[in-house]
Amino acid sequence: MARRALGAGGSLVLDSEGLVKLAAGDQRARAYLLSAVERGARVVVSAATLTEVLRGGPRDAPVHRVLSRITVLPVSAELGRRAGELLGATGLSGHRYAIDAMVAATARELARPVVLLTSDPDDLGRLVEEPDRPKSQRIAVVHV
Repeated sequence: MARRALGAGGSLVLDSEGLVKLAAGDQRARAYLLSAVERGARVVVSAATLTEVLRGGPRDAPVHRVLSRITVLPVSAELGRRAGELLGATGLSGHRYAIDAMVAATARELARPVVLLTSDPDDLGRLVEEPDRPKSQRIAVVHV
């Protein structure tokens, strides 16, 4: 698959798997991080994602190291409403998709270009879909 050229700035969003892979030193995730840093992109994770990843023990240490270097974005009532609307618009429902919808709602609000690292490109791709936006401005969902 061809990669599209990304402009300066923008955002790199990590879902739970993106965060875990980066914490584990995965070379592909790291390459996306380095590319984001080189272009001056903001690297973020939704606070909701922490629920999926952290368990309160020593095994959390690598994740905490990553979190100390990136931005954790809060979940607000407005973000929760937008996430619910995304679920309604896509026909996805239930707790299985709730955090993905919050990650998608977060990503849709960020400065473009946006790259979203995930292990679930199908569902997140549906949730971030913006057919009315020019292709160059759409969120790039990347499987890690």
